[in-house]
Amino acid sequence: MNPISLASGVVPEFGPVDTIEAARAGGFDMVGLWVDPLEWTPAHTRDARAALAGTGLPLLDVEVVWIKPDSAIDDHRKVIDVGAELGAANVLCVSSDPDHARTAAHLATLCRHAEASGMRVALEFGIFTEVKDLATAMAILDQVAHPLRALLIDPIHVDRSGTTVAQIAKVDPALLPYAQFCDAPAQRPDPADFDAVIHDAINLREQCGEGALPLAALYHALPANIPLAIELRSEALRDAFPHPALRARAVADATRRWLEAYA
Repeated sequence: MNPISLASGVVPEFGPVDTIEAARAGGFDMVGLWVDPLEWTPAHTRDARAALAGTGLPLLDVEVVWIKPDSAIDDHRKVIDVGAELGAANVLCVSSDPDHARTAAHLATLCRHAEASGMRVALEFGIFTEVKDLATAMAILDQVAHPLRALLIDPIHVDRSGTTVAQIAKVDPALLPYAQFCDAPAQRPDPADFDAVIHDAINLREQCGEGALPLAALYHALPANIPLAIELRSEALRDAFPHPALRARAVADATRRWLEAYA
């Protein structure tokens, strides 16, 4: 069965140590952390390193490098540096820069910066960004042309962007070191309504098997046994499980039940 990781978005109101401890208590195999370069301090690194060592959990990814027209590259390098210190395998990137050539150049710079650690620089597409679908993401990654470049698949963004499972199946497996996973309602937000798109992405995700996405087909289009970051941002889960460990346990249990049925 694929190793599963607690994505930081499942417990967005909690800090890195609480996230790590929730992942362990919930029964996850790995964990992901949110690293805000403007707020992250050496104390955060020290405490997160101790928590990772104490739990024995690998750090699947750090997020988010958000590329914008006026992005400060040093802030993005800091996210990679923190991830490298903590042993992260991947860094998650999105882009709100409409200049795709500039996005590609930015990603290439980050890939070169990550060479010492071997961290993969994973570009996520979604209609809330300027990299709105798989085709656009692949065109950018072709420009990056660095071995550490990667693509991040998220089922809700696949569906909302109109990307097909058949398209996902054609992606070079070497570009997919991991994927995100969740379910979602059938009803899609109006792509022109940014607030509705964000509400859909951060509040309306559902447990695997409880929504309407073609998860089984998408799962089998991905490389076998890659880690799955369970990116289940859900207002309903936050309300039902205010304690991070209980929320993590509910998500891990539901995900494993789904994997046992469809993997």
